[in-house]
Amino acid sequence: MVDNKNFPPTGPLAAHPAGAENAVLLKGVLIYGEGEPQDVLLSDGVIAKIGADLSTEAPAEAEVLDLSGQVLLPGLVDMHVHLREPGREDTETIASGSAAAAKGGFTAVFTMANTSPVMDDPAIAESVWYKGQNTNLCDVHPVGSISKGLEGKELTEFGMMADSDAKVRMFSDDGKCVDDPRLMRRAIEYSRGMDVLLAQHCEEPRLTEGAVAHEGETAARLGLRGWPRVAEESIVARDALMARDYGGRIHICHASTEGTVELLRWAKGQDIPLSAEVTPHHLILTDSRLETFDGVNRVNPPLREERDTLALRQALIDGVVDCVATDHAPHSSEEKCCEFDQARPGMLGLETSLAIIADLFVINGDQDWRFVAKVMSERPAEITKLPGHGRPIAEGEPANLCVVDTNASWTAEAKEMASKSENNPYEGMPMPVRVSTTILRGKVTCRNGNPVKTD
Repeated sequence: MVDNKNFPPTGPLAAHPAGAENAVLLKGVLIYGEGEPQDVLLSDGVIAKIGADLSTEAPAEAEVLDLSGQVLLPGLVDMHVHLREPGREDTETIASGSAAAAKGGFTAVFTMANTSPVMDDPAIAESVWYKGQNTNLCDVHPVGSISKGLEGKELTEFGMMADSDAKVRMFSDDGKCVDDPRLMRRAIEYSRGMDVLLAQHCEEPRLTEGAVAHEGETAARLGLRGWPRVAEESIVARDALMARDYGGRIHICHASTEGTVELLRWAKGQDIPLSAEVTPHHLILTDSRLETFDGVNRVNPPLREERDTLALRQALIDGVVDCVATDHAPHSSEEKCCEFDQARPGMLGLETSLAIIADLFVINGDQDWRFVAKVMSERPAEITKLPGHGRPIAEGEPANLCVVDTNASWTAEAKEMASKSENNPYEGMPMPVRVSTTILRGKVTCRNGNPVKTD
């Protein structure tokens, strides 16, 4: 098993079904959707063997899954989720969020620090890490806040959180921007020595006060306060220059504009250590959805115009934007079923993201399943330096995997989802593929499209 001293050791997972022990045989899968069907034998948490027919080589007690013709991918990694625990367990818990992650094909997620209390203390981070391990459905890595209390005034103790049992490797004030350049410079300088990642929510708050929608024709016609592109782009530009001059690793959260794409293109051309993510909703939805004033469509940053979505799609193909992250943000019905400008920003994403990316880029585009593996598994694992995830599907590699049934279309309905919340922006939308199976360290965490129940 791949290991890394910078991440906490993972604990035991839920037991196999009665009569099965330490081995799983995946029958007839298409590895990366390519070639002839193969059998894949998993044993003791690793890929033990790949071959045309391994039925006679599997232990008698192995769990056998008939997945004929389904696509085998590395388990997905989400750099950006909100699991709301501690503090808002009415909207999501680590257990329900882990179930949603497993159902969506994820084997690891990074949960943001804007909890209540804020994740700015080692004890809080450790409680989240251990609850994730006890849930046994995916690895839940806590993200520490950059500033104490998300107040943007004083840095948290990066070293204490990095040295805690949770071994925090990413810090972010997501939900708020570290807009003070002096504080951001100090954060970069401290982070560089510990090789931790800073994930920036790019929003100049003085340009977005009271804003609830993209600044454009739609917002003007509907009478909604506009959120300009420059609010995001000015922080992207500033932090790119800071990364250039002071080093460190900076990651841009939820890129949403055409201008951000051009800034990222410039930064990468200068070999500046800057990475970026895009959400599924910023790739497929536009501000035209605001016509209904439905609070489910309020998100931060806001849904933009079609030229932004098209630029972001191409940037993901080109590698200018590195990866997909869901920004899974559960909210209660009361927080969404209200006046649009009073609705809390955020959308669900864990259970629908793979289907949306597959639809955009594989089914209706010219990309293949290796592209999906790259932007939803390999690159997020590389950026976070997460061991054991996003690895090649090969003998001897960790058995963190997901299986996609390309013949199982379904309709996105919040009531059928594992998340506790129902703020699903894709309600009633047909989805062309479904995750049938998710496997974490050789143990099945999602079977037949349903997360495995744990004690």
